[in-house]
Amino acid sequence: MNDRRGFLKTSMLVAAGIVASKATNAFASLEKFPAGIVYTKDKPGKWAKKVGSHAPKVKVEGKKVTLTTRHPMSEKHYIVRHTLISADGKVIGSKTFYPSDKEAVSTYELSSTSGSKLYATSFCNLHDFWLTEFNV
Repeated sequence: MNDRRGFLKTSMLVAAGIVASKATNAFASLEKFPAGIVYTKDKPGKWAKKVGSHAPKVKVEGKKVTLTTRHPMSEKHYIVRHTLISADGKVIGSKTFYPSDKEAVSTYELSSTSGSKLYATSFCNLHDFWLTEFNV
C-alpha cells in the first residue's frame, strides 16, 4: 500500500508541476504535454480504444465541478484517483478511489467560476494518467 501511495503522490506532483510549468511558460494547449505520460481524449496514444472509459468527464454547475470516469471498478482494474488542478498548478481538490467503490465520481466547490482554465485528471491502475482541460 505504501508503494502505491508514494507512486500516486509522485504522479500528482509531476502532473501539477507540468501544469504549473506550462502555465508559467505561456502554456497554450494540451499538445505540449509529454506523450506517453499524460493522455487526453485528443491524444490517447497507445490507449486510443480506452478514451471513453478513462478520460475524465466534466460537469460544471455554478461553482460545483463534478468529475466522472465511466470505468468499471474491480480488484484488478480501477480508477485510483481524480484531481482538479488550476492553470497555475494548484490542486483544488482530489479524491482517491478503491476497487470496492461502485463508481469514480468526485465533486469540488470552486471559489471563482469565471474565465478560469482547469484540468481534471483521472488515474487508472492499468491505463495510466488521463487529463481533460476545460474552462469555467
